[in-house]
Amino acid sequence: MAGHLERMPELALEWHRAGKGAVIATVVETWGSAPRAVGSQMVVSGAGEMEGSVSGGCVEGAVVVEAMELVGSGAAKLLDFGVSDDEAFAVGLACGGRIRVLVEPVGGALPVAVLEELVTARAARRSVAYVADLDGGARRLAPSAEFAERFRMDRSGVEEDGRTFVHVHNPPLRMLVVGAVHIAQALVPMARIAGHDVTVIDPRPAFGAAARFPDTDIVEEWPDEALEALGLDARTAVVTLTHDPKLDDPAIRAALGAEVYYLGCLGSTRTHAKRVARLAEAGFSQEQIARIHAPVGLDIGARGPGEIAVSVLAEVTQRLRRG
Repeated sequence: MAGHLERMPELALEWHRAGKGAVIATVVETWGSAPRAVGSQMVVSGAGEMEGSVSGGCVEGAVVVEAMELVGSGAAKLLDFGVSDDEAFAVGLACGGRIRVLVEPVGGALPVAVLEELVTARAARRSVAYVADLDGGARRLAPSAEFAERFRMDRSGVEEDGRTFVHVHNPPLRMLVVGAVHIAQALVPMARIAGHDVTVIDPRPAFGAAARFPDTDIVEEWPDEALEALGLDARTAVVTLTHDPKLDDPAIRAALGAEVYYLGCLGSTRTHAKRVARLAEAGFSQEQIARIHAPVGLDIGARGPGEIAVSVLAEVTQRLRRG
């Protein structure tokens, strides 16, 4: 999701509350070779500070000028930019294109109450849509169910009516990996590149050593306690890799009781059959148990930790995007 890793709404609210004034610029439509996705944002303060990006450099200057003029005013402005082939080449694009940018002053076109509600929802990891009428003044937040397909695909954009812009605010994707094993060492950096916030959970200090997982959040607690503390939701994938029922089973039970979009467990077909028997004995229904992807990963004939990690990430992505 464009902007989900960026704190543009939060920054706009901070600058507004600090009395600097704030304007949010959002890419609402693109054609051709646009450098930034729809939903990308930039925030400009009345003091001339700016954060974020709407184009990768080719129209930022013009947007800042327009934004500065709107600080403290009421109206929003819709800017249309054509990027010529020459300009596009200068900023590293193969060909030209067009970008439409919605520029909204906080406290004017963008009501402070709506921005506060958006920031609160993002902090609570709640999926919401910011809906703006490009031809009028209406601004509101909508539940993800109202635009389910957009949320599933993380796709902001203008509706078919040509005037309703829907900005998808999905919480960051998370992957919680139980078991700091060889496959995890390959999976963690791959998942991070694919846009997940990754946490490794393993109560065994020798396995979860920082040297084995550089720049990674490592939780040295029992998996069920760790998962409860971290919280599980519909933007979370859980992957268990320890092969040890004492560690995997508590994590699986916790994940089955939550809304996680993916639960995958390492182990052979025979290992999984024993796991299913234990879960059934513990009171889980066949429907619940069927949510488990096991053996973990797409069947691509993977051999070795790296290839198994590729198969896991592929299956996680398939589950996320195809439902």
